[in-house]
Order: sequence, then C-alpha cells, then structure tokens
Amino acid sequence: MRWQNAFITRIESLSPRVKSFVFRLSESMAFRPGQHVLVRLTAPDGYRAQRSYSIASAPAPTKSAELELAIERLDDGEVSPFMHDVAQVDDEIELGGPIGGHFNWSPEDGGPVLLMAGGSGVVPFMSMLRHRAAVGSPVPAVLVFSARLREDLLFFDELSDFAASGDGFSLMVALTRETAAHPFRVGRIDASFIASAVATLNTPARHVLICGSNRFVATAAEGAIGAGIDPALIRTERYGA
Repeated sequence: MRWQNAFITRIESLSPRVKSFVFRLSESMAFRPGQHVLVRLTAPDGYRAQRSYSIASAPAPTKSAELELAIERLDDGEVSPFMHDVAQVDDEIELGGPIGGHFNWSPEDGGPVLLMAGGSGVVPFMSMLRHRAAVGSPVPAVLVFSARLREDLLFFDELSDFAASGDGFSLMVALTRETAAHPFRVGRIDASFIASAVATLNTPARHVLICGSNRFVATAAEGAIGAGIDPALIRTERYGA
C-alpha cells in the first residue's frame, strides 16, 4: 500500500449527510474509475483509524494531482464524523491507494453499460461517467439511481446535464420516501423498472454494475436477473449493514 499526505482544497455539502472533499495530492496518482482510496487518521496517542472511500473524480489522462471523495457521515464511525465536524480546508490528511480491481469500468471496456446506485453508491459511478464525458465517449450508458429523498440525490444537477447532452447517457431516478410531488418513480426499484432501463440501451447490456447497501444490491441484482440480464455480467459493491 502506497501512502501519501494530501491537503484538503475544497469542502462542499452534497446532502444533509454527505460532503465532498477535494484533495491536492503530494504525489500524483493513476487510478481507474471505480477504485477507492483509504483515508487514515492518527490520534495524538498513536491510535489509527481508516476507512475506504470511492473516488468521485475522473482520472486524468496520465496521473491525477487532485482527488474528490464524497464522504457520508456515520454517527458511529471513526473517520466520517471527524471529516464532517473537524476537517477544514488546508488540513493535511493521509491517503492510501488506489485499491480495488473488480468494480471498474471505462469507455474502452465497451458497452452498453447499466449502472445501478443506491444513495451514496452513486459515487464510483460519478468517476466512470465523468471520465466517459471527458473523453467524449458515445458508449451507451444508463444510470438507475435510487434514493430516499430528493435531497439525497447526490450530483443530481451534473447527472442531469449528462443526460441532456444527447451522447447516449440516460438517467432514471426512483425515490422511496419522498412525500412532496416529484417527476421520478415512487418506491423501490424492481424488475420492471430495471427492464425499462435496459430497454433504453437498445442493445443488451454488456456490463452491469450495482453499488449500494447490502439490501439495495440484493434487490437490484434480483431485479436485473428478473429483467433477463445474465448473472455473469453483474458486478456488485456493497457497504453498510
């Protein structure tokens, strides 16, 4: 594992429980969309805590001098409360990585690609979709994005811009607990909703990636199989209980 010190250059609230942190790296890093880095904190008594976070930013053509992480606050966590409540711009934070080799996708891998995200599970897909946009790829892609409330739709404006660009990317949103009127699907995703997402690709998906809580991943994977997707095409990444 390669560790380095990085400096926080920007902090932005994405939702009531998620903040974006942009880091300037002391050593430029090459990574693939979908990979993680470790954030490690060391207390004055030497105790260390670390947590893995997906990279939200797109990779640079060679190596990246900056990284963006989207960190959800977990009240019983050892890292996220510090990042949300204590960390400030110009603070020095230890990062390790990149890590992760199975949950990656780049336009050169081909498509079509079906992405399904639950809540903050959208973060690794932001790296993939930002990279797709940066290189001007026409590979067909659809993102099924499920969240509890409208305010939990991370990066929604940017994703909407991607969807409006006419380059073959589609965004389909489901809200499970929103009571205010909205134009999205009401309730959890299911096989029929996933089948409609697959239909927007026109040709069968070659890559299917699912990221979210254990419950979301199980539901999405079952729905994908019910929609006729070959289980061998499905890759998953889970977090939480």
